[in-house]
Amino acid sequence: MAAAAAPTRAEVMSLFRSLLRTARQFSDYNIREYTRRRAADAFRENRAFGDAADAAAAFADGKKQLEVAKRQAVVYSLFAPKAKSIMEMKLQ
Repeated sequence: MAAAAAPTRAEVMSLFRSLLRTARQFSDYNIREYTRRRAADAFRENRAFGDAADAAAAFADGKKQLEVAKRQAVVYSLFAPKAKSIMEMKLQ
């Protein structure tokens, strides 16, 4: 079996931006911020992979997480509460 090639920087940045875009689709502040924070933390944690196989595995896991987040964003949009969070209300 051939060793998995490490993803390019452009591929990694594209995945990161896709995760952040998906996070913005959540209407609830807490879920949106959790998704954004979790993506940033995961990329920060996996920044220093030296082994191509480890980097490829982390990239594949990231793509799976993106698909899960996209599905959850769709499901959550169907059942999202109508009231805004206190964090999203503007002070008058």
